[in-house]
Amino acid sequence: MTEAATDARTPPVAVWQILEKLKGDALKEWRLAEVKGLASVEERGLDIGFPFGWYPLLLSSELAPGEVKPLRYFGKDLAIWRGEDGEVRMLDAYCKHLGAHMGHGGKVHGNLLECPFHAWRYDGAEGVVAEIPYARTIPPQVKRKCIRTWHVTEANRWIWAWYHPEDVAPLFDVAHLPECSDPDWTEFDIYEWNVWGSIQNMAENGVDVAHFRYIHGTANVPLGDLRWGDWGRGADVKAKMGTPWGEVDGCISYDTMGPGQSWTRFTGISETLLVACLTPVELDHVHVRFCFAQPRAQAEGERAGVARAIVRDICKQFDQDKVIWDRQKYETNPIICDGDGPIPQFRKFYARYYA
Repeated sequence: MTEAATDARTPPVAVWQILEKLKGDALKEWRLAEVKGLASVEERGLDIGFPFGWYPLLLSSELAPGEVKPLRYFGKDLAIWRGEDGEVRMLDAYCKHLGAHMGHGGKVHGNLLECPFHAWRYDGAEGVVAEIPYARTIPPQVKRKCIRTWHVTEANRWIWAWYHPEDVAPLFDVAHLPECSDPDWTEFDIYEWNVWGSIQNMAENGVDVAHFRYIHGTANVPLGDLRWGDWGRGADVKAKMGTPWGEVDGCISYDTMGPGQSWTRFTGISETLLVACLTPVELDHVHVRFCFAQPRAQAEGERAGVARAIVRDICKQFDQDKVIWDRQKYETNPIICDGDGPIPQFRKFYARYYA
């Protein structure tokens, strides 16, 4: 006997019961709060390392010339700054002198990063100590590269860093999205989460077609036309969509470039760009920021309510997935059945991101 199809108004699983009473500030707090009582990284199979690629760190607007900030990503403490020339640089955080964290209280001296403890000044490109203002000579150990430097670039209103566990130079570029610099599109509407799990489990979600019914309540989800590139992948999912103005042809087109850059274009009901910024903090912690942009004519016009509703629905579905991800194990040898989607093909592709 075939079960009756559910839809987004029918909470069929416990995931929805967890979320149904969370509104407003309570929902925002839940999205960021630490989850207690988690199993260890090893028990959950998350000790597989971080996949390499470009990852978003900060909005470009969040780092002014002459400003230093501490960051924690990739299981490392980092210090990032914007020099007087406007360029962004980043180093591992700890001074080679006596171990001060240079992201806390450090200063920008020209384009150098000055340690707050004894004013040792680091070159962010060369990874050397360029100046020690109170010393006649610089110790030879720090006149050559002594600290990890990071490849950093800016694109799509964000500052991106290249992560590779063996410090290999970038193997591909950040994709530039034209909507992000188009004055006819809105500024980003940003939503934020902490996910207490694996970035690979999160990525795998997109090809796990069976979960859409049981987590999101959809009657069915077409897999779409999959694209597999050298470093990126994507799909176009086309569907008829009902609106107050009648049925329209809609399309959800998503793409990735490496594990840290993902973007989706929604067309049909209301044109929307989602830049999904996912950055690993620890092996069991991913910092997520969803950045939405829409044509101003739609977002601020007569269909503004529809435009806002699309954003709310996307965030709601992410909330539903987060309930699972927060406690999910990574199964290295999953038992797959027909109807699951191309999970083995996805894993074979994703393996290229591990050194």
